[in-house]
Amino acid sequence: MAEHTRIRAVAEADWPAVAALEAEAYDALGLAEGEPMLRTRARASAGTCFVLDLDGRIAGYVLALPYPEFRCPDLTRPEQVVHHAPNLHLHDLVIARPLRRRGLGGRLAGHVADTARRRGFTTMSLVAVGDKEPFWRARGYRPHHGTPLPAGYGADAVYMTAELAAHPTHGRRPAC
Repeated sequence: MAEHTRIRAVAEADWPAVAALEAEAYDALGLAEGEPMLRTRARASAGTCFVLDLDGRIAGYVLALPYPEFRCPDLTRPEQVVHHAPNLHLHDLVIARPLRRRGLGGRLAGHVADTARRRGFTTMSLVAVGDKEPFWRARGYRPHHGTPLPAGYGADAVYMTAELAAHPTHGRRPAC
């Protein structure tokens, strides 16, 4: 039987599953924020936060919010300001461990980038942690190793940015 996968907005009932996925992905790295903090990120931009629904269960999520370029959320503080910036910061993208390496992360990343384009953002940024820099490079993100980051991200974290093309690239990597 084929799996039915869809990307949709985060619903209230999704938060326990989102928090469990976040803990699974980030606890070992000391980067887990917990459900209350994640909710503050989503409240800053509900229209750019999504879950990956696989046959009725949450298989992944992405939280993205407007943020000034070369800045990022402090993992130890709730989001209190809604920034009005041309940059969309991809704060979290997590796929359930048993479902990784199936292209679901790329699909979710593409969905949020398409949403960003439609909403008029010109750039996207993120902080790569847990050796994910190659994943993001393959999607057109460029590292900025000298960018200062809040201490909570860890010594190996890398700030990265991507220019958003005016139109989707239809499978090709965007130019950076």
